[in-house]
Amino acid sequence: MSATAASVTRHDWSLAEVKALFEQPFNDLLFQAQTVHRQHFDANRVQVSTLLSIKTGACPEDCKYCPQSGHYNTGLDKEKLMEVQKVLEAAAEAKAIGSTRFCMGAAWKHPSAKDMPYVLKMVEGVKAMGLETCMTLGKLDREQTQALAAAGLDYYNHNLDTSPEFYGNIITTRTYADRLETLSYVRDAGMKICSGGILGMGESLDDRAGLLIQLANLPEHPESVPINMLVKVKGTPLADEQDVDPFDFIRMLAVARIMMPKSHVRLSAGREQMNEQMQALAFFAGANSIFYGEKLLTTGNPQADKDMLLFKRLGIQPEAREEHDDEVHQAAIEQALVEQRDSKLFVNAAV
Repeated sequence: MSATAASVTRHDWSLAEVKALFEQPFNDLLFQAQTVHRQHFDANRVQVSTLLSIKTGACPEDCKYCPQSGHYNTGLDKEKLMEVQKVLEAAAEAKAIGSTRFCMGAAWKHPSAKDMPYVLKMVEGVKAMGLETCMTLGKLDREQTQALAAAGLDYYNHNLDTSPEFYGNIITTRTYADRLETLSYVRDAGMKICSGGILGMGESLDDRAGLLIQLANLPEHPESVPINMLVKVKGTPLADEQDVDPFDFIRMLAVARIMMPKSHVRLSAGREQMNEQMQALAFFAGANSIFYGEKLLTTGNPQADKDMLLFKRLGIQPEAREEHDDEVHQAAIEQALVEQRDSKLFVNAAV
């Protein structure tokens, strides 16, 4: 298959086609992915996001990879929903170190009615700072997605994790259909989708291909596709899984780039375990988004200064977004903070 042909946006991928991509010689696959990438993106720009856990631990889901699941003893302390003001302060810090998108994650099966007002205030406040907003809160109903969209949420993250066939080996408390339904509600509400999966959970090549087929064959491709490498945490059922072969991980990024040519492919969890050479290969394979900062929810992430040093060595620049004049932007930040400080929501968002 030629790179030109592969760059056409498609929604009808077959398992045989996708496996054929994976099975190409490594250099051929990367050349094809890089060619497709350059047709749609600046190859030397990477979108930068920061992720904050706004509610940590005691999640009722039984995802076997997750240290936040209440089903496993991982030594993680349970924390209540953060105060709105603290979230806005963290967002301001993220902007100061160069992030253009601020992602907020809560360890919930779904957000409750009592928590939604605080969540919406977080979105409004972060949006007022000129940052793109993203949240991951678990399963949503139609009314919740519409409320988040009205508050200014740009992206909703809801990963499919793996193929439909392998999914039951990893999670039993939420169905694959539930996840697809939430993505449908998010799209119907006019928000952008962030959805990907995890490598290293014991899945087969068919499962990796099956995950990408589910994403690429959606009516619209997710705007952001995070590809995670399992971070093995003691106490979770997957703590002793075999490491992912680095070349297999790079192949996954390259195939995702070819199948979803206009999506941002995010080099996500597991980057702490990757050396600079592997990360450089990931960018060459078409990854053009990273999480930036010291932590991804509850697991480590390369520090911001290390990321910027690597970017400098590779000649990569953070991807910019259209913003307001600095003075207007600063005024918006200050106003958002004042409003939250004066609001009753500031005092007790965790109750």
